[in-house]
Amino acid sequence: MKTVGPTVMAKKCPWLALLFAYCLLNSVSCEDKEDDNVLHIGGIFPIGGEGGWQGGQACEPAANLALEDVNNRKDLLPGFTLKLHWNDSECEPGLGASVMYNLLYNKPQKLMLLAGCSTVCTTVAEAAKMWNLVVLCYGASSPALSDRTRFPTLFRTHPSATVHNPTRIKLMEKFGWSRVAILQQAEEVFISTVEDLEARCKENQIEIVTRQSFLSDPSDAVRNLVRQDARIIVGLFYVVAARRVLCEIYHQGLYGKQYVWFFIGWYEDNWFEVNLEKEGITCTHEQMRAAAEGHITTEALMWNQNNQKTISGMTSEDFRERLNDVLRKSNYDIDNMRYPEGYQEAPLAYDAVWSVALAFNKTMARLQNRGRTLKSFTYTDKEIADDIYSAINSTQFLGVSGVVAFSSQGDRIALTQIEQVINGTYVKLGYYDIQADNLTWFNKEKWSGGKMPQDRTIVRRVLRTLSVPLFICMWIISSIGIIGAVGLIAFNICYRHRRVIMSSHPVCNTIMLVGVIICLSSVFLMGLDGQFISREEYPAICQARAWLLSIGFTLGYGAMFSKVWRVHRLTTKAKSDTVRVQPWKLYTMVTGLLSVDFFILIFWQIYDPLQRTIEVFPLEDPVNIDDDIKIRPELEHCESDNHNIWLGLMYGYKGLVLVFGLFLAYETRSIKVKQINDSRYVGMSIYNVVVLCLITAPVTLVIASQQDASFTFVSLALIFCCFLSMALIFVPKVIEVIRHPRDKAESKYNPDVGISKEDEDRYQKLLAENEELQKLISVKEEKIRLLKQRLAEKDMGKPLDGKGDLGPNPLTVVIMQLSSGGVNLLTIDGHYEDAQL
Repeated sequence: MKTVGPTVMAKKCPWLALLFAYCLLNSVSCEDKEDDNVLHIGGIFPIGGEGGWQGGQACEPAANLALEDVNNRKDLLPGFTLKLHWNDSECEPGLGASVMYNLLYNKPQKLMLLAGCSTVCTTVAEAAKMWNLVVLCYGASSPALSDRTRFPTLFRTHPSATVHNPTRIKLMEKFGWSRVAILQQAEEVFISTVEDLEARCKENQIEIVTRQSFLSDPSDAVRNLVRQDARIIVGLFYVVAARRVLCEIYHQGLYGKQYVWFFIGWYEDNWFEVNLEKEGITCTHEQMRAAAEGHITTEALMWNQNNQKTISGMTSEDFRERLNDVLRKSNYDIDNMRYPEGYQEAPLAYDAVWSVALAFNKTMARLQNRGRTLKSFTYTDKEIADDIYSAINSTQFLGVSGVVAFSSQGDRIALTQIEQVINGTYVKLGYYDIQADNLTWFNKEKWSGGKMPQDRTIVRRVLRTLSVPLFICMWIISSIGIIGAVGLIAFNICYRHRRVIMSSHPVCNTIMLVGVIICLSSVFLMGLDGQFISREEYPAICQARAWLLSIGFTLGYGAMFSKVWRVHRLTTKAKSDTVRVQPWKLYTMVTGLLSVDFFILIFWQIYDPLQRTIEVFPLEDPVNIDDDIKIRPELEHCESDNHNIWLGLMYGYKGLVLVFGLFLAYETRSIKVKQINDSRYVGMSIYNVVVLCLITAPVTLVIASQQDASFTFVSLALIFCCFLSMALIFVPKVIEVIRHPRDKAESKYNPDVGISKEDEDRYQKLLAENEELQKLISVKEEKIRLLKQRLAEKDMGKPLDGKGDLGPNPLTVVIMQLSSGGVNLLTIDGHYEDAQL
């Protein structure tokens, strides 16, 4: 066949030459001239790839169904057909940009772009304004896409991801959850969604306990949720990452009756059971189902819920059947619920094509009035681009996804559907209308264990209180001691005329018994805690404890201390001094000690009063392990701001008195004085008090956190001190009074009793006789010394009288024998010579 050149063709067919020139000038080929009645749009579908959203698997067949239905309508785009040119972006923004450039720079001219996957839509929509192209996204939920300054030509039939956040907030308010955690994939769509969620949580006083993000491996992020005790968790990620997260949830045990997960609702119904081997998920199907059980999803309503005909003449169920037939032909096992990814968003893609067709139809009518057509659009024609923008912005119709309408930001306005996985399948719980703030609830929710999970481990504050039987036991013993002390006071008063009582200073004994009563009364106050009194009354009880213990100790111990001090004073006097114990001196000492107590206590109460403080202990498990609670034990204490300083001052003062009393008791341990007849028993009581105080004070500081042990130890120490002191000082007196009703025999009741007058006279007489005998003995010893001296001189031949007369023979042996009458001299001749001295 011979080829005809352009010159020959121009000569034979001049009109054809003009047409050829027109085609060259407008960069349109002759083949495209045959497509003058075709409106071309570009499509970017995420189908392959390993991450992100591969929703193009179902959305691309849905878009082709829409093209078929649109082109079959004679009243829509009259004289034109709509054609889609598309390629796969794999939900990768870089590849998506490459697909867009290929669509734009390869003929034919595109009038609009369809795109899916938020990351790809972000790239495409940001660049499309340079070509005056409107971009319609059927599968992009990123809140960032609502920025009209950044994306001036973007619309989307997929609602923004932020549409889920008001629904999540509504559910949290419904179930009373005020503490949530967030786990997100590090993608812009989820980052911007989380930022919006955080702002809404702050407005509604909902605490976000932690926000964890990950790129591909969620292991560390999920483990951090466990450490933060997260219970209500919002998960934002694509479905591939969702399967990894769900498997890690199973491994970490972050599922079951204690946890609630919020997932995105646009996953397929069986998303947690498919592609496990392909994606290397290390969990079995049963484990994935167990981890997925009970989780809640929120999704914009993508299927029309009313069984009514849409703009295409089909109901949503009719569309579902048609789509399922197409997917079956593509080898998807629809009958066994094996849906391709993007199945939930397929109505959005279908309605997106209808939105394009309706917008083109409206634009064509406007252009026709100006003598122009859509075919005259070029990438530099902003006028037609504005017409298309205005037309799609005002588009509203009933589609298979519901009412299709766009906000001023280009976002889809839609209801939100709430579902929960119950027994492995999604069950609708209700719908939420954001604009009307209306929650329609079906009350079909089910919780593992039959109880709604809590938003945190409930920490139940439990006040550690004293054991009631222990308190009653100590109360009874103290009451017996108080009754006994009152009885001894009566005994002391009734028998005050008896010498056994008079010689022991009965007033001091009464003071001691009053101190015992006060000390035993403090046991009642030490047992009062939060189970008996309110927190407002507790500081007053604290003050009363300090006053009673301090004053009771001073009265009881001070009376004994004054007695032993007077004994020590008596023993240090010269023998010739006549000492009489003056009672007022004993009382003055007790008063002095009491004054110091009052001084310290008054300043303590005025400047730094005791208050109720709480000691907090580590968390404990409850008795019933099925309860999702922890026990935080608390213990009440009486403390002031400078508690240690005041305790040191009080303990230092009391300690000095104790040590000094111990010293005096030791110094006077074997001394008996008639003026204070029970000094030995007083000393023994002081030993008892000192030893118990030295043991009790440090031990109570150590066991202060153990309320029963501390109360028991202090109470028993007080009771033992009081009982033993009363027994040592009063039991001998009582026994003596019982045995000897009359006063004459009292001197025999114990070794410390003062001697009678007859015995004292006899004792003085014996002392005088002893002195006389000692003088007589000293005289006799002097005479014996002189006699020995004379005998020695006689033996040496010296005259005894100094006149030359010799004494007895030198061989004479002088034996002196002392006798009671004098000295007998025994000579060698066996004769005695009596020498009366």
